[in-house]
Parts: sequence; structure tokens; C-alpha cells
Amino acid sequence: MANINDVAKKAGVSKSTVSIVINNTGYVSEKTRLKVENAMKELNYIPSQIARNFSTDKSNVVGIVMPDIMHPFFSTFIKYAEQKLFEKGYMTMVCSTDDKPEVEEKYLDMLKRKVMDGIIMGSHTLKTEQYINIKRPIVTLDRFISNNIPTVCSNHARAAEIVSDMIIKKGCKDVVFITGRGIANIASSDFYKVSKSVLELKGVKVNNIKMEGKGFSVESYKNISEKAINTFPDTDCIIGVDIAIMACCRIAREKGINIPEDLKLISYDGTYITRIGDELITSVVQPIEDLATKSVEIITNLIEGNKPEKAHNIFDVSIQNGHTF
Repeated sequence: MANINDVAKKAGVSKSTVSIVINNTGYVSEKTRLKVENAMKELNYIPSQIARNFSTDKSNVVGIVMPDIMHPFFSTFIKYAEQKLFEKGYMTMVCSTDDKPEVEEKYLDMLKRKVMDGIIMGSHTLKTEQYINIKRPIVTLDRFISNNIPTVCSNHARAAEIVSDMIIKKGCKDVVFITGRGIANIASSDFYKVSKSVLELKGVKVNNIKMEGKGFSVESYKNISEKAINTFPDTDCIIGVDIAIMACCRIAREKGINIPEDLKLISYDGTYITRIGDELITSVVQPIEDLATKSVEIITNLIEGNKPEKAHNIFDVSIQNGHTF
């Protein structure tokens, strides 16, 4: 197997000149560059990426860290972000933490060791201090950590106002929100807080049932959805993420509950799964492609030494009018 010394000998140049050509870190004449490139081709020499990273202090890899890459919101985000990163000359390292803090910490350590040039972080199990102490490019999805770490999120408070208005206009009196675990500074928690405040002012009873344990498995959503329907038999509206509401829809049908006449359902995220069943699910649609595009724009700017224009980047949601509300 050929090495850099063999390339230098064949091209009739020094090893440092070959290194300059490989890493594009200095000037060489076009004639010399062609000699080196031709020598590499003839010898079938492939430069070591590790050595290249060491020389340039860049890996050209961005990590996308999510709690569960099978979740439709996260998988869709990854799809768009990976496309945008590739267009900008970066490769993507997709990382799934399974909602485990020790795994999330390992990926942050990889960032510190420069295995990755930056991270788009959508997993949030660690304390904010563990992020603040890392002086490397990070963008967070849906979690505010500090003004020095940019955040990209949907306008969850506005989504709450829209959904609350829909519920009030339909005359619902007893609603259930299926929510995730309470994590500090998570932007999406604004949806439940604002909804609860607005609805209770109008005399609507608001119940909350939280996801149990960790993880985002289909089975866990099925269990919590069944629990919501059984625990609150008098509810006339349930709101939760797409998977939970699709599970509610199936469970309600099995119990002979008519949708939307007896029970209204609204999902949050509005991913593709709300449009592939027997009926269209009424949904709050997060602009996932916009969130991914902005995250990539910010992280690549940070990697290249450019400060973002603002710490908070908030995008409007829309409503998908389906058959469940």
C-alpha cells in the first residue's frame, strides 16, 4: 500500500508539498499540483482522513444528536438537515441517545475532542452547565441554554393560542394533554402551559397525563394513549404528539368511541404519519424543513467563525385541518 513518501518520490517533490496539495493549506504551482495528483492516482493513494483532520483541525463532520431517530419528527428533521449539510460540504454523523444522559455526554465529549466540527443537539437530558462549559459550535433544537448557544424552535406559545381557540369554538369542556417529561427550558413546554392558562380562563377543564419513563417507543405512546382514554372517560378532546394521537384514534375506535363526534383529537408535529392512515389527522404542523435549514445555516456559520444574528430563532406553525376535530 502506497504512502505519502511514495507519492513524494514519484512526483519528485517533498513530503510537505504533497501534504499541502492534499490539505489545500498553501500555494503550489498548477504544474506541481498536477504532478502530485497524477502520482496519487497512479499509486492509488488515498489520504488518511484522520491525518487530514489533524493537519486542518477540521473533520468536516457535523453531529445531529436526537433522543430517538425512529421518531417521525426527529427522522424528518435529520433527513432535511443531512441534505443541507451535504450541500454545504459537510458529512453528517447521526447520533441517537435513547434519552440516556451518559450517551449524550459521550457525544459532547466527541465534539470536545474535535471528532465533529459542531453539533445540532435535539437530545436534552444533561444540565445546562455541561453545555455552557464547551467552547465549541452547538445549536440546540427546542431548548434554550444561554445567549451564547443559539436555539431553533417553533412558536409553541402561538400554537397554544391557535389550538385553544379551536377547542373553545368547538365547545369542548374537558380536555387532556399528553405531554413529555418536564425538562427545564424546553420551548415546547410552552404549548401546554399557555394552552392550560387560556383554556382554564374560559372554564375548560384541563387534565395532563405525562409520558412515563424514558424513550419514544411506539409501545410507550400506545400505553400512555390507552391510559389517557381510560383515566379520563369523560374527556371530549385529547391533544398530543402525532404517534400518541394516532394510537388514541385506534384505541377509541376499538372502544366504539366516535371521532370526532364523541372525542376530538389534535396531534402536535404534523409529520407524514398523520397523512398516511385511513383518515387525515387534525394537526399542529411544525415547519421541520425550515427548522433543519436554519439549524444547518447557524452551525456551519459557527464552524466557519461567524456569529449568528440572534440567539432565538422562532418559526410559525400551521394547522392541518383533518377529520379528527
